[in-house]
Amino acid sequence: MEIVEFRRSFEQDAPPAGLAPALEALWWDGKGDWDKAHERAQADSGADGAWVHAYLHRKEGDLANAGYWYREAGRAAAQGPLEAEWAAIAAALLGAERD
Repeated sequence: MEIVEFRRSFEQDAPPAGLAPALEALWWDGKGDWDKAHERAQADSGADGAWVHAYLHRKEGDLANAGYWYREAGRAAAQGPLEAEWAAIAAALLGAERD
């Protein structure tokens, strides 16, 4: 799935079938449901889930917690606009699903 198609799916009531929990978390964030996004990020115990988890806490303004999750993901803490980070994560995870 391409990012444009992923964004278009926000018009639906539920995420596309078969998404990994980290992508599902981004989907719920894209729909504006931070709590559901956080729940799905927590369901992914790997680096992808940690990366999304970090983004969500950064968005929330909890930078200390975000820092912990960036370290768990093995990534440097993001500094730019939240939308750019969301797009970068989505592109990386969608690309991994295609491989």
